[in-house]
Amino acid sequence: MNGFLPTFIMIQKFFSLTSNDKWLRSREGKFELKLPLHEGTDRLADQYDELEDEQKIRESLNLSPNGSVADDLAKAGYFPFCTCKTTRKKYKKEPFIIDLDIVNFHDFIYNIGEVELMVKEKSEIESAIEKIMNFAKSQNLTIAPVRGKIIEYLKRVKPNHYQALVQANVVKDF
Repeated sequence: MNGFLPTFIMIQKFFSLTSNDKWLRSREGKFELKLPLHEGTDRLADQYDELEDEQKIRESLNLSPNGSVADDLAKAGYFPFCTCKTTRKKYKKEPFIIDLDIVNFHDFIYNIGEVELMVKEKSEIESAIEKIMNFAKSQNLTIAPVRGKIIEYLKRVKPNHYQALVQANVVKDF
């Protein structure tokens, strides 16, 4: 299955979101906010709650509903810090979703793969991580630290921002 994810823009107010491991993006004018369910950097997998509902995003960011989300973000001092274009191949091997991305940051191209297992309850996370690790081993995949696409961008292009995340214990430097 082939897919294309249009350009998306990561948005930030200084480092107030990312230094708290919160990730706001706009994809085709629709906002998404990822909120961490994990703590610290010593983890086998990332775990996030993803908000797509405009009202929930506004509440989470304490945005007043005066205009469009984009306008209210700008008024509150949030600004884009990264723009990229992702081409994705998506596969499903029950119960896993496998995404293979080619990410164009204009400065460089980054390739990354991801194995996901969605859960309904927070109590299912540890079991899901174990299932992902077992699946990876059964497919002879190497299990090693990998920087996500935006973290890789920050490390290469915005090292001050990257170091702020390392110091905030959001990112483990390797």
